Amino acid sequence: MNNVQIAQARLRNQLLAAPAAASPSEVVRWLGAVQAQDYYSAQWALGLRLQSATEQSVETAFAKGEILRTHVMRPTWHFVTPADIRWLLQLTASRVNAKAAYQYRKLELDDAVFQRSNRALTKALRGSRQLTREVLRAAVEKTGIACDDLLRFTHILFRAELDGVICSGARQGKHFTYALLEERVPPAKPLARDEALAELTHRYFQSHGPATLQDFVWWSGLSASDAKSGIEMNEGSLAKEVVENVPYWFSADAALKLPVSSTAFLVPAFDEYLVSYKDRSAAFTSGSSGREMIELGWVIVISGRVVGTWKRSIEGKAVNINLSPFAPLSRANRRLVVEAAQRYGDFLGTQVKIA
Repeated sequence: MNNVQIAQARLRNQLLAAPAAASPSEVVRWLGAVQAQDYYSAQWALGLRLQSATEQSVETAFAKGEILRTHVMRPTWHFVTPADIRWLLQLTASRVNAKAAYQYRKLELDDAVFQRSNRALTKALRGSRQLTREVLRAAVEKTGIACDDLLRFTHILFRAELDGVICSGARQGKHFTYALLEERVPPAKPLARDEALAELTHRYFQSHGPATLQDFVWWSGLSASDAKSGIEMNEGSLAKEVVENVPYWFSADAALKLPVSSTAFLVPAFDEYLVSYKDRSAAFTSGSSGREMIELGWVIVISGRVVGTWKRSIEGKAVNINLSPFAPLSRANRRLVVEAAQRYGDFLGTQVKIA
């Protein structure tokens, strides 16, 4: 197994090369969680993996609560499914809180403050209300908790998400709202910690493999010890191949060495295809640095390899797409990229202008 085969296997397993999901929730469940701090990027990340999707269909799924956006695993927003949100929080929230401990102290936020703010949020949202940050900030301030520092209030909401008190509601225009998790999410059978660890490990390597232990540690935010235990729990369903003295795990059912057809993708920033690995070198040609390239923005991927970056801007009823390949594209690859741009235009429901 070489880097090209690793990259192409990831295309298949991440549902990019062969979209098989029929709904946004199916994509999110398959991947385990989808990084979503940039909401519009995350919408397109789901659209890329769906058999048929529009921006509006993803928005509708979000508004209905079929997918939720909350802080879980690493200290950033992710899309998760209602069926998974509780056990994911139980498994990873303590690790996220530990990473945020310094900021909590700096902002003079302790358990006593969080108990009061959680009660205030619960009271404001009770009755299936879905409220914006500004409305909730006023409700918390009425209890005597200082919220004039926006960073402080952001961490109050952050902690309430990790405590399983609030989650995303439907958007009001372009404004995000919050809802009570207990009212928005139907009850689900709880998982014991080992069950949750085994399930998250299975989801990751099934959908993101081939991947390493350190990739999984990075993506999940778990300790290396927990990650190792999760792999051991899935020994019967995972296969392993050692590449340059590094073990890679993947679903035992995955077809690793079958080439994918030549296909181009306009991949958004923070997409799981890159952000979910500590070592992203498999997606880059020799001599390129994955860490440096990811900072350039949304990327052009052809047959699993990053070949450039792209930007978008909306102008009237058209989306302008500016392509910045690292090297001139062949005529065939240019055609593939144009097709990928058209898929993005279809997703937005608008005309495409390519520069």
